[in-house]
Amino acid sequence: MAKQNNKKTESFEKALFKAADKLRKNIDAAEYKHIVLGLIFLKYISDSFEELHSKIKEGKGDFSGANPEDPDEYRAENVFFVPPIARWSYLHSRAKLPSIGKDVDNAMEAIERENPTLKGILPKVFARPNLDKAALGGLIDLIGNIALGDTAAKSKDLLGRVYEYFLGEFANAEGKKGGQFYTPKSIVGLMVEMIEPYKGRVYDPCCGSGGMFIMSEKFIGKHQGKVDDIAIYGQESNQTTYRLCRMNLAIRGIDGSQVKWNNEGSFLNDLHKDLKADFILANPPFNDSDWSGQLLQNDPRWQYGIPPASNANFAWLQHMVYHLSPRGIMACVLANGSLSSQTNNEGAIRKALIENDLVDCIVALPKQLFYNTGIPACIWFISRKRSGNGDRKRTGEILFIDAGEIGYMEDRVHRTFSEEDILKIAETYHNWRKKDDNYEDVKGFCRSASLDEITKHNFVLTPGRYVGIKDEEDDGIPFEEKMADLTKRLSQQIKEEKRLNEEITKQLKNIGVDLE
Repeated sequence: MAKQNNKKTESFEKALFKAADKLRKNIDAAEYKHIVLGLIFLKYISDSFEELHSKIKEGKGDFSGANPEDPDEYRAENVFFVPPIARWSYLHSRAKLPSIGKDVDNAMEAIERENPTLKGILPKVFARPNLDKAALGGLIDLIGNIALGDTAAKSKDLLGRVYEYFLGEFANAEGKKGGQFYTPKSIVGLMVEMIEPYKGRVYDPCCGSGGMFIMSEKFIGKHQGKVDDIAIYGQESNQTTYRLCRMNLAIRGIDGSQVKWNNEGSFLNDLHKDLKADFILANPPFNDSDWSGQLLQNDPRWQYGIPPASNANFAWLQHMVYHLSPRGIMACVLANGSLSSQTNNEGAIRKALIENDLVDCIVALPKQLFYNTGIPACIWFISRKRSGNGDRKRTGEILFIDAGEIGYMEDRVHRTFSEEDILKIAETYHNWRKKDDNYEDVKGFCRSASLDEITKHNFVLTPGRYVGIKDEEDDGIPFEEKMADLTKRLSQQIKEEKRLNEEITKQLKNIGVDLE
């Protein structure tokens, strides 16, 4: 399906990334992302500050008599206070000085001092010796031009999109490691479009750079909802990734105070023990064998069976089910092996989840969607509201969707979904759930299967077993004509092979080799 993105915006973001990447020189992409994303964040909060600073300075309406240098004025409007040494105009004026690296580090420290919610989050990596100061100055010039004369609101939206685009490009550049902090946008978009997190608590126990939260906010905006109607909760074990997440949320104006970091992770140190979330979205590490499962054999989260210490797939699923509210719904990306494995108690856990009527839908994903792995993947949709609650009662049924052939190649190695692709899959799921009976099975794509049928398949949930193979389209050519054409082509091929063999034999005889 053809790509539907805004070409003008895409070309600007792409051109900007190429220009920024040229300035990278000998710095590894894993390090460089903190430099570039840190500067984009700094530009964003400086723009937001300057916009409000101008209004306060003007002194009209509610700002009559207010002091434009009073941090409390900004806190009251949920805007970060930016001290003079951290304002973009000041840093831009010093971009060509050899001290610019130290100046930016000082700016980051000053912002953290004035804004406790950002403490320990911003990168202070700009004075390091391997960062060419002329290149850093060039980068500041480049990012300084992002506003492009637009209004402040458009500028902020553009900065957010640039930040998101750069996150994806750095994940691509880092390859396998990049996947630890970034889930491709089209996968997140599909999950969000399917579970529709309009209102309530949204949770991601392995939140990476916060893409699930950002897309939930976008979804609400797109459907005329209120962003304040959702509260986000998250946890991340990698401190560097956690910092990216908090900056990503701050650049969107999303409260990240309930997104937590600890190096033990959600299994060993669950920082949201009492949380019951209305929506859970997650892309945990595939087939993680290093999750300390041997220390958690009697954990109360394992309500459907003890997950193997050698693979965390069913530990993640059960951790999320444990945190689901009585009407909650979740979407979790896992390796395809989770759909069929029978070893180490995994088959028994899958059976228990099915028999307890929790599994709502399984979507098989196409290859090449991820930057970090070639392992075939799927999305599990688990719901606690399958007995009605506004939807059709669908106990004893599971919807299978095989999206293996959907999407288009964005470049030589990466596949993605268009908006139409996402809507096709999401609407299939929504139609299946609704009471108006608009859903129909489509051979090779989707099928609603009963518990009896799933039991016959030994509780294996691979969509291909249920949806079948798509019928080949009839091209209108009679069977007899096709066979005659095939016979003719085979005959020609045999004649050609015979001629080539005779020619080879002749040439070999010329050099004294006789095969007869």
